[in-house]
Amino acid sequence: MTIKSNITTKIKAHVLGYPRVGANRELKFALESFWRKEISGDALHSTARALRKTHWQKQLDAELAFITTHDFSLYDHVLDHSVLFNATPKRFNKNPFGEQNVIPENKYFAFARGNLEQPAMEMTKWLDTNYHYLVPELDAETAFTINAHDFLLQVEEAQKLSPNIKPVLLGPVSFLYLSKARGVDKLALLAPLAEQYAYLLQELTAKNVEWVQIDEPILALDLDDAWLKAFDHAYAYFRIQRPKLLLTTYFANVSRYQAFITGLPVDGIHIDLVRAPEQLGPWVNAIPSHWVLSAGVIDGRNVWRNDLDNTLALLSPWTHRLGERLWIAPSCSLLHTPVTLAFENGLDPEVKSWLAFADEKLIELKILAKALNQGLASVSDALAESRAAITSRRSNLKVHDAAVKERLAKLNAVNDERASAFKVRQAKQKTKLNLPLLPTTTIGSFPQTPDIRASRAAYKKGSIDQRQYDEDMATHIAYAIKAQEDLGLDVLVHGEAERNDMVEFFGEQLAGYAFTQNGWVQSYGSRCVKPPIIYGDVYRPAAMTVATAKFAQSLSTRPVKGMLTGPITMLQWSFVRDDQLRETTALQLALAIRDEVDDLQQAGIGIIQIDEPALREGLPLQKAAWAHYLAWAVRAFKLSASVAHDDTQVHTHMCYAEFNDILPAIAAMDADVITIETSRSAMELLEGFGSFNYPNDIGPGVYDIHSPRVPAEESMEKLLKRAFSVIPPERIWVNPDCGLKTRGWEETRLALQNMVNVAKRLRGELQAA
Repeated sequence: MTIKSNITTKIKAHVLGYPRVGANRELKFALESFWRKEISGDALHSTARALRKTHWQKQLDAELAFITTHDFSLYDHVLDHSVLFNATPKRFNKNPFGEQNVIPENKYFAFARGNLEQPAMEMTKWLDTNYHYLVPELDAETAFTINAHDFLLQVEEAQKLSPNIKPVLLGPVSFLYLSKARGVDKLALLAPLAEQYAYLLQELTAKNVEWVQIDEPILALDLDDAWLKAFDHAYAYFRIQRPKLLLTTYFANVSRYQAFITGLPVDGIHIDLVRAPEQLGPWVNAIPSHWVLSAGVIDGRNVWRNDLDNTLALLSPWTHRLGERLWIAPSCSLLHTPVTLAFENGLDPEVKSWLAFADEKLIELKILAKALNQGLASVSDALAESRAAITSRRSNLKVHDAAVKERLAKLNAVNDERASAFKVRQAKQKTKLNLPLLPTTTIGSFPQTPDIRASRAAYKKGSIDQRQYDEDMATHIAYAIKAQEDLGLDVLVHGEAERNDMVEFFGEQLAGYAFTQNGWVQSYGSRCVKPPIIYGDVYRPAAMTVATAKFAQSLSTRPVKGMLTGPITMLQWSFVRDDQLRETTALQLALAIRDEVDDLQQAGIGIIQIDEPALREGLPLQKAAWAHYLAWAVRAFKLSASVAHDDTQVHTHMCYAEFNDILPAIAAMDADVITIETSRSAMELLEGFGSFNYPNDIGPGVYDIHSPRVPAEESMEKLLKRAFSVIPPERIWVNPDCGLKTRGWEETRLALQNMVNVAKRLRGELQAA
């Protein structure tokens, strides 16, 4: 490969978005301080402005062609668009605090978190990521108007740093597609929404904005003709008085829609060449002569260092043909990656050399752009360093374990079905557990109190030893068990005081994982996760939860669930090695969880929950690939659970996603009990389970744990009675939507007491009928 310097060519580098939370989670801490009324709205916005300026300066330092703006949000970018176009739910118009106490920030956060009278807006996964967005609520009364004051202020804020800015908008067709509409066809709202987008683009033209990035992520999905034609209808409003538009796609090959896309009045397209490198040639041949092609060549979803040689080899055949119409970028927004490796002093140096977080990806972009514009010799040292890291990872013994590979090779001899059918297991479990009608339980975690966090921090710093830490955790576990008994819950949990995160906790005890100190990624709002990194073959060196489960069960005569994270969620919520098939890594994880399930039941734990909230998240965006994914994903779960005896009750939990289109696969998992999030959708999700005749027991969540409001008994009773119309009461469990780690003990007690009261009352009514 030879790339010669061409001073007449200036290939531009840019990003689609940058992580919002800050290198030290500054946004998280500012938000939570504001919610606790410890800082003012002005102080919150000051933190936001400082973060934006830092992010923009990093892009300038990397010599990117633009600074990308409006990728930042105080909570969620989709919610921001609901506010921008006056499409927020009218049910929040009544102010429970009194008119004089309304401030804009409280109104904004009420949509996301609920208030005293209204539950929060529904939340679901952003395509196939672990980021959650707030689903717009639309109806026949929705009247879009532009509310651009704050948006335009941010334009001015960025232009003080650089005249070359690129604002980001979620496109109108994707905004509508990803919303929920009641009493109206979503597409009937397209014209008035597109008209408001056109007004905003005119305002940006007046601000001398040259380029706007307009994201249409639904082009990664299977779209029918009506939605494809919607692009023509919407973008017809954008033919005049607008900046240049970069239509942005990601997460899939979108070349099948070329005929629609190339007819749109836009000025370029961004394509994901990490997920779908095969689409580069077809797009080069298809784009109009005035379009730019933004090549997403650096992985925005994962943390592995880019193979710069391979990337340059991919691009070099097209550089002469496209010239300055070729742009380079990450595959998607860097929202999905941690901020920087700069503070990761605890990582194995060799493993660290294989990684690139957001800041390092900016450097990779700078190197690639320089190589393409000035020739390979201009970056020879950087290319040599990249080459050495790629070679080291490929051949390293830390990555490959012969025993794991041998066990996988023998999997065909392992039965991944339970020993007996559900009806047989159900009878044995009823005899063993002796639970009442409408048994009450929780999903797993209880409040992570300041005392718990302080003990964990002291232990990590070495201020307290293992014995003291274990004693502290035992105290918190005993407290949670006693609290649940006092509330009258039927099936208890130990509360997970000792767990920092449902994936990281297990990953820390499995071979093949690496862990960061500060590799935080936003999940929603102020909620950040620190995904572990799977760099090698995975296995379980020793039992992970057995001692804690035995201790918790010793504190009560009621059953205490053993709590595990399932193999697909362990996969989806980790940064996964990209040198072998994901299904191979999933099966390695399944075998590790299988060993833990067996040890738990041998230790006397009668109910074991294997959480799989990420099963739907892993579903390919295009249906042609669903069957293959679901086959190996379901197999992985069944492999982890099939070792359970007939009288060991296996639960699983799923949340914040649409499940109705994969119900056959969920049923094939054959969990004895599934608990699901349903309260935000007012039990809509449950209706699909009823229509499908889901065969096993089910626990529809009766209240939203992400809202600080304490739900009234009446609201939970209403939801449960609606559930009875879909699923027979004898197969229903009563539980919250999700774990309670983010809540406080006071609100947790009040909410659970209301939940238990409702279950007991309805139990009595059913038994008396």
